[in-house]
Amino acid sequence: MQKKSNFHFTYPINIGELDLATMVSMYRSRGEPRKSMPGEYFSCALSHEILKEGKFWFGLYYSQKIWDELITKGSEGYPITETEFRVLGLIYSSEDEPPHREYIERHSRVVDKLSYLIVNDLRGFGFLVEDESGYLRITPRGERALHGIARRMYGKRFLPEMIDHTPKPEAPKIEEAQRRHQDQGNLFK
Repeated sequence: MQKKSNFHFTYPINIGELDLATMVSMYRSRGEPRKSMPGEYFSCALSHEILKEGKFWFGLYYSQKIWDELITKGSEGYPITETEFRVLGLIYSSEDEPPHREYIERHSRVVDKLSYLIVNDLRGFGFLVEDESGYLRITPRGERALHGIARRMYGKRFLPEMIDHTPKPEAPKIEEAQRRHQDQGNLFK
């Protein structure tokens, strides 16, 4: 299905390069207001206005006006990206039984560390519930948030065909070259 708008939050494309501590720190501080140092300024990532204070998002800053416009209906102030849309959509569209957390994390299309944080955050915000066996269900709040971001991106309520159900591609495995001369010592021991 063709998207109608890309006016929503997105994670950096190379977020997987961050170590876990940095990723958690940046993830937890998203949306926090930050003031620029005296004599310095920020620029809004979308409007390109000069700001003395902006909302922080993974190294980017947004004016309060733009931030409020990026927040989607039904999200209750939660900044929803395409990844949260995908996670909520996979759970919402599961037919017979609720999906397991591991399945959702594997199919989220982001690095494992980030998908773990996202599922925990969606659960903590009340969009999902997880039973003791790790199976996830979407709540009515989660459904409202899902339909809100679907309307922003596609112009209509969520439909299962809006998401691709294939898992993220696995990282290529690099084979180690075989030594030609086994008697040669290793200089780096």
